Amino acid sequence: MPKRFNLIGQTFGRLTVAAKGQIIGSVQTWVCDCVCGGSKIVSTSEIRRGNVASCGCLRVGNPTHGHAGRSASPTYRSWRAMLNRCGNPNSVDYPRYGGAGIAVCERWSSFESFLADMGDRPEGKTLDRHPDKNGNYEPGNCRWATPYEQVHNRNKYQRRWWKKPAEIDASHVEAQS
Repeated sequence: MPKRFNLIGQTFGRLTVAAKGQIIGSVQTWVCDCVCGGSKIVSTSEIRRGNVASCGCLRVGNPTHGHAGRSASPTYRSWRAMLNRCGNPNSVDYPRYGGAGIAVCERWSSFESFLADMGDRPEGKTLDRHPDKNGNYEPGNCRWATPYEQVHNRNKYQRRWWKKPAEIDASHVEAQS
């Protein structure tokens, strides 16, 4: 016969076990109170293994994380991509960025600072280093740019081989007409 645990009063992450719940099948459940005021029903194995740390409030946003609720935003994704291509040697883009000496300024290691300097990413635009395309990611050398603006800010070897610059210019003019 399996040993029964009494977890009432014990704390796991942000959850404190308040009462024994129902037995569902052969699984004992527990009613837990979260520090945020919410509650959650969890199984013995989930709570003891650490698979559950909150009522779900951590998924909505963690106030200690600094950018709660923003991780799905286009601005946040651009910031993470910039950090990845400059600082992660396993990134496929690293050789052209971090491996080529392009760095992210220390201030922008914080998303809040990046957001304060750049603002929210406008729809249809992405992060571009300008006016110095070979410079670092830092205030004064970055902008939100359209694909058309970025194509004119690339090194020649990066231009797409199937479109000549004149064709790109023509397609841009046609699109604006």
